Amino acid sequence: MEGYIERKLHMRMKPPNSSSSSLIVLRKSPRLSPYLLCLLAFIVIVTILSGQDFRCIFNHLDSQTKPNVPSSTQKKSEAFGSSSSSSSSSSSSSSSCDLFKGRWVWDESNRPLYEESECPYIQPQLTCLQHGRPDTNYRYWRWQPHDCSLASFNATLMLETLRGKRMMFVGDSLNRGQYVSMVCLLHSHIPQHSKSMKTSGSLTVFTAKDYNATIEFYWAPFLLESNSDDAVIHRVSDRVVRKGSINTHGRHWKGVDIMVFNTYLWWMTGLNFKILQGSFDDQIQDIAEVSTEVAYRMGMKSMLRWVNRNMDPNKTRVFFTSMSPSHGKSIDWGGDPNGNCYNETAMIKDPNYWGSDTRKSIMQVIDQVFSRTKVPITFLNITQLSSYRKDAHTSIYKQQWSPLTPEQLANPVSYADCVHWCLPGLQDTWNELLFHKLFYP
Repeated sequence: MEGYIERKLHMRMKPPNSSSSSLIVLRKSPRLSPYLLCLLAFIVIVTILSGQDFRCIFNHLDSQTKPNVPSSTQKKSEAFGSSSSSSSSSSSSSSSCDLFKGRWVWDESNRPLYEESECPYIQPQLTCLQHGRPDTNYRYWRWQPHDCSLASFNATLMLETLRGKRMMFVGDSLNRGQYVSMVCLLHSHIPQHSKSMKTSGSLTVFTAKDYNATIEFYWAPFLLESNSDDAVIHRVSDRVVRKGSINTHGRHWKGVDIMVFNTYLWWMTGLNFKILQGSFDDQIQDIAEVSTEVAYRMGMKSMLRWVNRNMDPNKTRVFFTSMSPSHGKSIDWGGDPNGNCYNETAMIKDPNYWGSDTRKSIMQVIDQVFSRTKVPITFLNITQLSSYRKDAHTSIYKQQWSPLTPEQLANPVSYADCVHWCLPGLQDTWNELLFHKLFYP
């Protein structure tokens, strides 16, 4: 809350030329009574000062009593005009509450937030029930922070906030999953004739015509230019990123009102990573090999510099979604040494669980870079809460990129996808967190 400017009232009174004559005149003219003048001055002073005090009190009470479910009367400026801390772990209207620390609770009455069969925009790689998943319990869990409540997702408010605006998710396929989840959360509130989705190259655009709004996804797994930038053919084992090249993609992001970045999984190729100095068009390429942490830090700093130079914090809200954990080694949670997320239908109960597939060193890089920046960007720390959900992956219940071999079919563990998530499911919670931070920064 901005501080109120203190106002001081200075009153100067001219001394009378003759005290005796003044008294005579004042007695003869009650309208000029000094008592009346003092009373009027007192009223003016009290009115000015108390008015300021009341405004401070009302604003304080308003900030302390915001409801968990936003009302439709809230101003759009709450969503776009607020400058939140770039790295603060305080994540609700109460500074003592961390939205990202809590537990999963069973909520069959309110979950799932939509049905898989009712959202035609879910990619076949994420439609688990359609591809034969026999259990459904993964759809009924709700995230409950320890010290506060997570705001219920309000599709009407979200659409009204997006009226005349652009929302964009930029990153890899995990961010695309969050994008599709957002579309599914909103599309049932939009008439059939007034919505569409089109893909052209790296850009996919969902349009809500009645709202003159778009929700977009832009494929850029490293944010910077790389040899994996083709939105369809990007399975490159020897990955290379070009240093200082974020504008290659960034020129397509300008003018966005709500931006959600992510990047992590594609950097995980080993202990080292290759950085191109120069251009991919150079006949002789200068490639330096550095540690993955150094390379990732470069990517984070490039993103923050781009945001600082191209996004107006008074008009745009920028988010960064942290690492999405995978569950490729069931030995991490005390399971079969040769297993993974396949056939897992229960979540991990250990509140301190941290899988070996999720690099703490990368989380430390994120913390270091974000804690030192003054760029207004909101950090969505979905890593720990998602790490418990070994039950929520697509596993074998998805459309496969290529026909499975007899050997694979005989051993489902060998082709289980323990990276991506079924929809509806976990990623709807990511968007609930995004919604809460958008309206209660």
